[in-house]
Amino acid sequence: MSLRIIVVLAVLTGVTGSPSVTIRPEADSADMTAHPNSVPETVEETEFFGKQNVSVEEEAEEDVMATGELNPNHYPAQRAAKVVQHYLNTQYGSPFRLFGLHNVQSGNAEDVADSGRKYQLEITVQEIISNTTEKCPAEVLFPRGEQRRSPQVQASCEELLKNTKAQEEALFKQYKMNPSLLSANNIPDSFGHMEPDSRPLWHLGIVASSFVMLNESTENTLYNMAQVANITQLETENEQLKFDCHILLHEMVSQEIIHWKLLFTWSPPEGVKVLQMEQLPHCHEGAKPPNTS
Repeated sequence: MSLRIIVVLAVLTGVTGSPSVTIRPEADSADMTAHPNSVPETVEETEFFGKQNVSVEEEAEEDVMATGELNPNHYPAQRAAKVVQHYLNTQYGSPFRLFGLHNVQSGNAEDVADSGRKYQLEITVQEIISNTTEKCPAEVLFPRGEQRRSPQVQASCEELLKNTKAQEEALFKQYKMNPSLLSANNIPDSFGHMEPDSRPLWHLGIVASSFVMLNESTENTLYNMAQVANITQLETENEQLKFDCHILLHEMVSQEIIHWKLLFTWSPPEGVKVLQMEQLPHCHEGAKPPNTS
């Protein structure tokens, strides 16, 4: 009898105690069957695009915490810092330069009159391809108002801006001179694998997706890139490569997989420029994603 009482008490304690949550896409074999578009990412990039370790004690209290010093491992600081990653990719990303959030050292939040909420952060950013890191100060303002606007970001990580001009020009020439237009699907596949020649397209998809994630981010979201469902090179007469792309984003708070269609260009001098972005209808479980090519 006393053993049963101990077991029951242990179970109740686990249910009613303060939660400690790790935010990450959990996918075992059963989940992969139920959600075919929720895919793991490549091993080397999972730490930055597919996994965010955030311990949360009193999640509800943290979500409404208004001002002051933030726990760097809790939701508010991590969500704001993730926005900095998306911003850096939109400004400096390329097939040979990608930025990821390594960790948050400190954070502070304050209300700014009617403008919104400002986050002052000290973070470590990693340039993933060269595997180099730099500590960077950053500021993120989430605007207030009836009309939703994207966050305003100030951040500089000069030491991570390695010169990749030669690599980019070689890839641009290769893609420009191809006898046929490029096309690829499911990068990475449902096992997290991709062909080596698909990796630059994956990187381009990540950079383009950062424009969407930056635009859509709020204090209540946490976006990661999940997959390039398909990407197709389009004909162009100017010195830009143009791509039509269908991407899958993982919104980690709601655990939704969100489909977006993007039209973007890339060239070494101009970088990635997103011309159009459109959110696609939700796919029901087991349904085939819409054909956007």
